[in-house]
Amino acid sequence: MARRKLTKDEIDLWRKVAARSERMHPEDQKTARVMPKPKPTKTPTLRFESFEVGQMARRAAPAHSLKPSLPERLAATPVQMDRKAFGRMKRGKLRPEGRIDLHGMTLDRAHPALNRFILTAQASGKRLVLVITGKGRQKADDGVMPSPRGILRNQVPHWLSSPPLAQAVMQISEAHISHGGGGAFYVYLRKGR
Repeated sequence: MARRKLTKDEIDLWRKVAARSERMHPEDQKTARVMPKPKPTKTPTLRFESFEVGQMARRAAPAHSLKPSLPERLAATPVQMDRKAFGRMKRGKLRPEGRIDLHGMTLDRAHPALNRFILTAQASGKRLVLVITGKGRQKADDGVMPSPRGILRNQVPHWLSSPPLAQAVMQISEAHISHGGGGAFYVYLRKGR
């Protein structure tokens, strides 16, 4: 909406009203000072430091993380066994009733040996066994395809959760440091029927 201009009669009326009125606080007018108009400040000129293309780029190749690490995956699985016994097992207080060492075995030899050991242990009434895989060799991860450290270490939990061992295994957990730490697994077996 555009503002309209005042007519001559309206201007005359305003001047008459202003001439008859008195200021409410005339002392404020005497003490009022006119402040000087602020001077604009100069903005500093921007100076760029010298740089090279790619100087902020990451130097090392990023690590491959397509899936969570093995300890994270095992810790994320829900507890199937008695929580009190699970806590004692994780602290290394329960002694394994049997053990198998898969060090130095190939996948072709280790899988049948593990199957035989677990099924025999369950049939004989054992509840907690220790499967030693070792941590695997550390190698440079320079390739395009990521390869996990320790082939047996990563394959054994998969074997234990697949048939025919899945029906015998209740819980898989990384062993306490006194029983091998990251290079071994506690396997808690179901009761034989």
